[in-house]
Amino acid sequence: MIGVHDLPAVNATLNATAAVLLTTGYVLIRNRAIQAHRRVMVTAFCVSIAFLICYLIYHAQVGHVDYPKTGAIRIVYYTILITHTFLAVTVPVLAIITLRRALRGDFKRHRAIARWTLPIWLYVSVTGVVVYMMLYKF
Repeated sequence: MIGVHDLPAVNATLNATAAVLLTTGYVLIRNRAIQAHRRVMVTAFCVSIAFLICYLIYHAQVGHVDYPKTGAIRIVYYTILITHTFLAVTVPVLAIITLRRALRGDFKRHRAIARWTLPIWLYVSVTGVVVYMMLYKF
């Protein structure tokens, strides 16, 4: 049984999984494997939804978690956290618009926004793992 205090590790795993799926999806579309790209990107979206649910449950139960270290590493941590958080707010909106355009077959507009969505979503996924590692493992 997964408890609330296990959720940060679950969240890091979901973020890492999303990053792998996003990268795989990018490689697939560059290789014109459209159906595989579609499946992988829908899976990345579902993984990110699972992350968001777990994240909200965790923070509703635990609240804010302070970074315990001092010095330069604290500045590094909060710089990563702030950029991660700011961009994370945009990911659901960007991902929904990008996915909706693809599913409707509006590929010209899909590509136009995907060029923004992918790097932001990938950055948020990777920095989510980094934040977890810095907060709970180092």
